[in-house]
Parts: sequence; structure tokens; C-alpha cells
Amino acid sequence: MDLDLFSYSWAALRAAVDGLSDEDFARPSGCAGWLVRDLVCRLVIDAQDVLITLATPAEGEPTRDAVTYWEVAGTPPTGDGPLDALTVRLAAAYGDPGLLAFHLDDVGSADGRAAGLADPGLRVGTRRLVLTVGDYLSAYVLEWTLHHLDLVAHLPDAVDVPAEGLARSRAMLEEIAGAAFPASFSDADALLVGTGRRAPTGSETAALGELAAKHPLVLA
Repeated sequence: MDLDLFSYSWAALRAAVDGLSDEDFARPSGCAGWLVRDLVCRLVIDAQDVLITLATPAEGEPTRDAVTYWEVAGTPPTGDGPLDALTVRLAAAYGDPGLLAFHLDDVGSADGRAAGLADPGLRVGTRRLVLTVGDYLSAYVLEWTLHHLDLVAHLPDAVDVPAEGLARSRAMLEEIAGAAFPASFSDADALLVGTGRRAPTGSETAALGELAAKHPLVLA
């Protein structure tokens, strides 16, 4: 079930953060313009959003599902937007990386408990959308997986991204793209190239064929 995969992906990401050294927080992440500490701060904000959404019941029929929850933006993020700048300032304000990691574990653990207790069929509201809890948490498998890739981009000794999350996230991205990635692409490479986190090599561009014109898929 994707709900189990939500909890598994989220636990793996938090374990990766828990294993970071203080020096690791000052290293670059896979997000443009962000250090690892900035990304971890964003994860705290994301975790708070999940708790808020799970506590926000909605009426009416669902307007989105796990795949259509995601919208494709026109341009890749640069890290210079107002919310990005706020995240960087907030991350710096923690001072001690241990405090930031503790906050993520505190809120993140609550996320895991709330997800386990939630009714998958309950309808919740977020961003003026209505989704079932099951679809909302399934959408976050992609979120956690991409950010896990961002976290370990320059940290080769960090906890690996779960293979199950990579496979499910690739399938979701292919649904968003409306086409499958070449079989020669690993799941991680499909996600990194497909979302613009890494530029494709010449051979990868050739393998993508017409699909190359649709990339990158900047998800928002």
C-alpha cells in the first residue's frame, strides 16, 4: 500500500538526516541555492503541512488524486524566491544543527503516527484542493523520495533512498509526463533527469527521444 510506503519513505529520510554530522549540514544539497541545513528546514515545514492537512477535513468530491496533485511549473527553481529566502534565514536561525534535526524528528514522528491513524478514504483539503487521505499521502511518497535524493546528492555515505520509493516515484513521474522513461535509466536517474535535478548526458538525451522536449518536469 502507498500509505505504508509513505511511512517507510518518510522514516528513511528522517534516518538519513539523523545520521548527518554537523559538518554535513553545511554541505550543498541537490536543491539549487540550498545547503543541506536549508533542505532539512524545508522538510520541517513540509512535515507541518502534512499535519495541518490531515487535520483539515473537506467536503465534496476529490478534485485531485496522487498524480494530479502535482502541477508542472514553467521554470526550475533558483533558490531566490521569497519562500526560499525565508527558509534559508530560518535554517540559519537554528544555529546548532542538532536543534534542527531534533525539530524534524519531533514533527516527523508525529507525521508518521498521524498517517498510521488516518482513514485513507477521508477527504482533506490543502491548497484549495480536495483529496482523499490515501491520495494525499501517496503524493508525498514522491515528495520524500525527491528530497531524499536532494539530501544525499553530495553525501555519498548517507542512508540510501529506498528502492521501493524510487520505483513508485518513477511510475508517478511517468504518469505526469504521459510517457515512460527509457528502460536504460535507473529509477534514480529517471527522477533526477526528469525533474531537472541533473542534466542528461548526450546518450541519455538520445535515449529520451521526443520525451526530451518535455523535460525538465518542475513539480510544484
